Amino acid sequence: MSQERLPPLSSIPAQIACLRDYEPYARQRMRAQDWAYFSAGAADELTLKDNLASFGRWGLWPAALSTFDQPSTCLTLQGQSMDYPILLAPVAYQRLAHPDGELASVLGAGAMGATSVISMQSSHSFEEIAAQAHAPLWAQWYWQRDRAFTLNLLGRLEAAGYTALMLTVDAAVNGVRNQEQRAGFALPAGVDAVNLRGAPTQQAVLGAAGTSPLFGSGLLDTAPTWDDLAWLVQNCPLPVWVKGIMRPRDAQRALEMGVAGIVVSNHGGRTLDGAPASVDVLAQVCQVVQGRVPVLMDGGIRRGTDVLKALALGATAVMIGRPYIYGLAAAGAAGVAHILHILRAELEVAMALTGCNTLADIGPELLYRS
Repeated sequence: MSQERLPPLSSIPAQIACLRDYEPYARQRMRAQDWAYFSAGAADELTLKDNLASFGRWGLWPAALSTFDQPSTCLTLQGQSMDYPILLAPVAYQRLAHPDGELASVLGAGAMGATSVISMQSSHSFEEIAAQAHAPLWAQWYWQRDRAFTLNLLGRLEAAGYTALMLTVDAAVNGVRNQEQRAGFALPAGVDAVNLRGAPTQQAVLGAAGTSPLFGSGLLDTAPTWDDLAWLVQNCPLPVWVKGIMRPRDAQRALEMGVAGIVVSNHGGRTLDGAPASVDVLAQVCQVVQGRVPVLMDGGIRRGTDVLKALALGATAVMIGRPYIYGLAAAGAAGVAHILHILRAELEVAMALTGCNTLADIGPELLYRS
C-alpha cells in the first residue's frame, strides 16, 4: 500500500524545536524507499545506532562566573573564513528528498554562510549547483579508474569555483543495507548521478550459484588504493582531503601522501556495520595528526553539545548529513537553513555554559566520561 507524500511545508511549525523534530515531517514527504535510502544504516545498524549513542558517553563540565569578551564561533578552514564550525556533508541524490534537491540545499546553506560538500552522485550537475551557491563549495569524489574522465571532471570543478576535493576512502563497495533491500529501493526515472554521465563503467560479473558473489565479480578491481590517492594529490588542481579515516595508522599514511585534511567518518553507519562510532576514535586520529592538517568528523551530530564535544576531542569542525536532508525534505531551503540555525544556536549556548569565549577555548578539559 503506497503512502501519500505530503508537499513541503510552506513555513516552519513552532513545534520544530530541535533537529530530531524534523524527522517525522521529512518521512511524510518521501517515498518509503527513499526514506529507507537516507535513514537506514548497514546490516543490523549497530554502527548507525552507536554514532548517536556515543555522544551520550561524554559529559560536559559547566563553568561558573565566566567572562565573555567578543565571544565568537569563527574559524578559518581551507583558507576560508567561516562563521561557525559546521559544514554540510556530501549526500547523494537529494532530489529524492525534495524536487529542487541540491539546489535548495546550497540555497539554505548560503543563507546561513555554511560551506557545502557536494556529492559526486548529486542529482544536479556541479555547475548547476555552483550557479545557485552563495557560500563556499567543496566536492566529494569517488575514485574513477578512467584518468581522462577524472582530469576532465576535476577541471570542471576548478572552473566552477569549487575549492577542495574530498575523496571517500571507506566504501570500496556498498555496505549491506537490508532496510533498502526490504523497501525495494531503486532510483526513480529522472533522478541519476548527473556528473557521472558518460563515465566508463564496469559491470559486475555474476558467477554461477555457489561461486564467490563479490570476490569473483571484478568489482574490487576498481577500488582505490594508496597509490591512487598519491596520483590524485599530485594531479588534482584542488586541495585533496580524505573522508573515511578511522584508524590512526591510516591517518599517518594519508599525511605522508600530502593530503590537505582528514575526515573521521564511518560513512554514517552505511558501510561496515560494527565499525566504531566516529567520535570514539576522533581523539586517537587527532593525536596522530598533531595539528598538521585540519580534522573534520561526521556521524551522529544532532545537538550543539555534540558539536562542542567533537571540538573538545580535537576536531577542527564537523559535518552533518541526515539532519539537513530531513530539513530539506520537510521545508526545502528554509528547512536546511533552520537546521543550521538551530545547531549554531545550541553550540553557542553550550559554549557559554562551559565558559568558552571562542573555539580556541574548547579542549578536552571540558569533558568527563559519563
